[in-house]
Amino acid sequence: MKRIVTVQDISCLGKCSLTVALPIISAMGIETSIIPTAVLSTHTLWEHYVCDDLTDNIPLVAKHWKNEGFGFDAIYTGYLASSKQIDVVCKLFDEFKTENNFIFVDPAMADNGEMYRNFDKSFADKMRVLCAKADIIVPNMTEACLLTDTEYKNEYDDKYISDLLKKLTDLGASKAVITGAHYDGKYGIMSYDSVNDEYSFYAHQKIDHIFYGTGDVFSSACVGALTQGYSLAEAVEIAGEFVFASISATMKDKDARLYGVNFEQALPLLAKYNK
Repeated sequence: MKRIVTVQDISCLGKCSLTVALPIISAMGIETSIIPTAVLSTHTLWEHYVCDDLTDNIPLVAKHWKNEGFGFDAIYTGYLASSKQIDVVCKLFDEFKTENNFIFVDPAMADNGEMYRNFDKSFADKMRVLCAKADIIVPNMTEACLLTDTEYKNEYDDKYISDLLKKLTDLGASKAVITGAHYDGKYGIMSYDSVNDEYSFYAHQKIDHIFYGTGDVFSSACVGALTQGYSLAEAVEIAGEFVFASISATMKDKDARLYGVNFEQALPLLAKYNK
């Protein structure tokens, strides 16, 4: 059985980070190991949440695993809460990267043209260092612009996105994906494989509602598909279809959106991708 380790926080209530990564990757027939970076009472959209930072535990877990000879087919990072965590995870990459596995980074730090609260440009600079160690990076439009020092625009064409993707791979990763792309009336996800110089675009129906945690759902399904041997374009389509199915289920539940998408109802779709 293939094994992924994912490094991100866990919210005791709310659908994001490890709360979605564990069941989604497991549903694809992959053993999922975790390194929690923090434990939160809820995700951060609720006020007055309680948080226990676990940054100092990360190297202790890594040391134990290294001593036991554990290895992974993929290393997957999501939301990291501080520059210190990025430094620690960079060392983790150095310890567990091999010729036979890959590193997948979701540089979660911004959206809709703005950085998340408590982050600034220095954090984006640190995230750029982390992305340089990855094989695949999956930013949204805002994060792609921050990582490449590109002006963020609400209106653009396909050349703007393709240039962004090339700039992202110039950071060091051989493959890049941009979520939330839209141009010429099309909406979807654009990816680029610099090794083969190939672009692909997964188009989906425009959705006018805002749903929380969809980036985590997409990244988890995408890294699972890649670990199962699917190409980048195939993995993007698999993950995109799963996110759309999760949103479709959520739209029927008027009380669900603050918690995150109802991905649980779409999980059976992933079983067919278990090779």
